[in-house]
Amino acid sequence: MKQKITMLLFNNFANDARVYKEGKALADAGYHVDLICVQEIGKAVLPRNELVQEDFQVTRIGGVQRMVWVLFILVALIALGLVAKMPFITALSGLALLLLAIPKVRRLLQMALLIAEMTCVARSRKPDFYHAHDLNTLPQAHIAAKCRLKQKSLIYDSHEVQTSREGYNGVIHGFIEAIYIKTVDFMIVENDTRAKYNEKIYGFLPGVLHNYPEQDATSTKVISLHEKLKLPKDEPILLYQGVINPGRGLEKLVAAAPLFNKGTLVFIGDGRQKAILETLVAKLNLHYKVKFIPQVPLADLKSYTEQAYLGFQVLNNTCFNHYSASSNKLFEYIAANVPVIACDFPEIKKVVQGDNVGLCVDSHDPIAIAKGVNTIVGNPHHYAQLKTNITAIQEKYIWDNEKYRLLGYYKKLGGSPDGK
Repeated sequence: MKQKITMLLFNNFANDARVYKEGKALADAGYHVDLICVQEIGKAVLPRNELVQEDFQVTRIGGVQRMVWVLFILVALIALGLVAKMPFITALSGLALLLLAIPKVRRLLQMALLIAEMTCVARSRKPDFYHAHDLNTLPQAHIAAKCRLKQKSLIYDSHEVQTSREGYNGVIHGFIEAIYIKTVDFMIVENDTRAKYNEKIYGFLPGVLHNYPEQDATSTKVISLHEKLKLPKDEPILLYQGVINPGRGLEKLVAAAPLFNKGTLVFIGDGRQKAILETLVAKLNLHYKVKFIPQVPLADLKSYTEQAYLGFQVLNNTCFNHYSASSNKLFEYIAANVPVIACDFPEIKKVVQGDNVGLCVDSHDPIAIAKGVNTIVGNPHHYAQLKTNITAIQEKYIWDNEKYRLLGYYKKLGGSPDGK
């Protein structure tokens, strides 16, 4: 009988390449993988149940219907209180209804409902392993795996540095992580820098699992970016693809754009900072130099990336999570044979300078970014050499090699795909 793995994820899984690759690798190896994720309110409604492939299934929980039921119950209680002449119930239910009109209260309730539902659904499963993706699923996975007569193995897969992360309260998240990390059977982080950081603060060295892309030698061009953006065919596309959030140096890219001797800056993606960047582009009258494209399906992303002349990974040092990143974006550029302009942080610098696939610059300085771009764009011989270097090392950074680390970690925990 196949061993079963229940994974927990606090997004809708639609564009989570890392979780997809891990689930696929484990299913291909012979495990049965059951992923519990969330239907995010405000995003496209996805199927509640989805079969990714044989032995890899997805269950989505939550959604707007949960809030509809809460509102229905409160209205019913108000009506019951009025009919039964129970003013306390009427007043309490009415107050709760009024509080839900406050966005922050509504979001807190939605979060509480999601956490409770995820915990219950995970607890109802009977796997051999629970696999928590990031801190926001670790408490739920802990209850499901450890609060039972026959405890299950618990893997904590931390994609980010929870104690020092953009937009997060490191003290609170660090406190929560420190409590639950004592209960995990194995921990996974993205690279060696983060593993050593974890050893420093928690006293043990976790396993490393790099987020390299899957190998795909075929070109699946779905659309011409030059045609879509009405650019000349010989215009270099200077690409940032990914989440458009603060701390990623994207406002520095916009500030650098007028200094590019040649090329159009293109953003592909969505995020909290996108509207701010669009406003900045309008204010600086840079519509001719900076273009935006919404997030594209994960399966099509490589086709878009391959059309770039250069790719950007210019994180700013706003937290240790950024400073220690190795970044799947970097490896997606390499897989697409696109030279990189990157920040000079340790894991990124090790690849960009070590394998000579681009230039590292001061990502906090628009002038330095522009100088790096102009250096490469203005030297065709140098550019051709970078492309040659990328071709030579592409197979070094592919998931097809890295996935065996994941299977090895499960084996250490007693994992056996056939259950023997």
